[in-house]
Amino acid sequence: MSGARPAYLVFSDVDETLITAKSMLDFLDHYFPHRYGRRGALKAARVRADLAGLLARGACRAEANRRFYRAWRGEPAAAVHALADRWFAARAAGPGFFVEPTLAALREHVRRGADVVLVSGSFPAVLTPLAEQVGARRVLCSTPRVHRGVYTGALLGAPMIGEAKRGAVRALLAEHPDVRAAHCYAYGDHVSDLPMLTEVGHPVQVGDDPVLRAHLTAAA
Repeated sequence: MSGARPAYLVFSDVDETLITAKSMLDFLDHYFPHRYGRRGALKAARVRADLAGLLARGACRAEANRRFYRAWRGEPAAAVHALADRWFAARAAGPGFFVEPTLAALREHVRRGADVVLVSGSFPAVLTPLAEQVGARRVLCSTPRVHRGVYTGALLGAPMIGEAKRGAVRALLAEHPDVRAAHCYAYGDHVSDLPMLTEVGHPVQVGDDPVLRAHLTAAA
C-alpha cells in the first residue's frame, strides 16, 4: 500500500460480489482451449466436472480451491498471466461482467480516500487486472506456488477462503493501527465471506443469500 494513511479500509470479495462470474472457472474455460485447442477444452471440462463432484460429495470450498490449482501444474506462469490479461480485456469490454452497484461503491470509496482490498480464493494472474480496474491497493488471495517459472500445482499457504479471510483482514488492520475496524467496510455474497464481513463495522451483503443474511442479522 502507499505510505499515505487511508481514511479507512474496504475489503471486497470478487466472484459474484464484484463480478458476475466465478473468475477461476471463467478463466479456466478461456486459458486451456486458447493454449491447447480441443485437448485444452476437454481438460477444462474435466476439471469443472471434478470440482462439481467434489462439492457434491460434501467437500468444503477450501478443499475444492486446492484441487482447482492442481490442474495448473506444469503451466508456465508467463503464459498464464498473458492469457489472463487477454481474458480480462475481453470480458470487461462486454456487458454484464461487473456487479455494477459494487463497482460503483468501491470506486466511491476510493474517491473518499479509502484503500480498497480484494480478498478472494482466486489467484494473482486473474485478480491483478481487476484490481487495477477498480483502483484496489492490494490483493489478498490464494497464491499458486511457482518453481522456475512454472506452476507446481500447490499453493503457498492456505486458500483464501472462509476463516483465512478473517485472518487476512485482521493482519491488514494490524498494519494500520490508526484505522478503526468499526469505520471499515466489507462486501461479500456468500456465507463463506462471513468471517471477513464480521471483522468490520460496515458489512455489506451483495445478492440475496438467505443464510448469509440471517447470520448478518444475528450478528448486528
